[in-house]
Amino acid sequence: MRRSVRVRSSRAVFRPGLPPEVVVPAGASERAVDLALDVHRPWLERRFAEQPAAVLELEPGLTDADGRQRAERELRPILEIEAGALGVSFQRMTIRDQRTRWGSCSSRGTLSFNWRLVLAPPEVLDYVAVHEVCHLRVPNHSGRFWRLVAERRPGYAEPRAWLARHGWELLAYRPRK
Repeated sequence: MRRSVRVRSSRAVFRPGLPPEVVVPAGASERAVDLALDVHRPWLERRFAEQPAAVLELEPGLTDADGRQRAERELRPILEIEAGALGVSFQRMTIRDQRTRWGSCSSRGTLSFNWRLVLAPPEVLDYVAVHEVCHLRVPNHSGRFWRLVAERRPGYAEPRAWLARHGWELLAYRPRK
């Protein structure tokens, strides 16, 4: 259970591989908290029961800093090549520890990536990099955008599907301190 000033009513959050949580407004009474837990418990229990078993064998000794450095080293050449091929440029690249995203592209040209992509097969990291560079040309997920991604990576559906199947395992990975 977590209190937040950002929510107006209670909500349940389930991320596979991580503990489920019920988020309630910061000022919620103990009675409201108990009610929220009762309301959301069945849904959370169903989600927990449906959670697939982890199948990936991830690097046990990787630290957050090591992962960030590897991500920087592996992503930068892809970004530079793809930006050049598309005739676009990015202002900067950041490597972050995001909870729900693999990458993002800001309107100012900053490309951000989740360092845990280095735990995925190389073609998955490549796909996410190309996806974000394509957003420099088309800033949405329209048909035009997906055609551009397909032009740059004709087999993008396979790494995208891999990420949909196994991404939760990467997000659940906790690095060594």
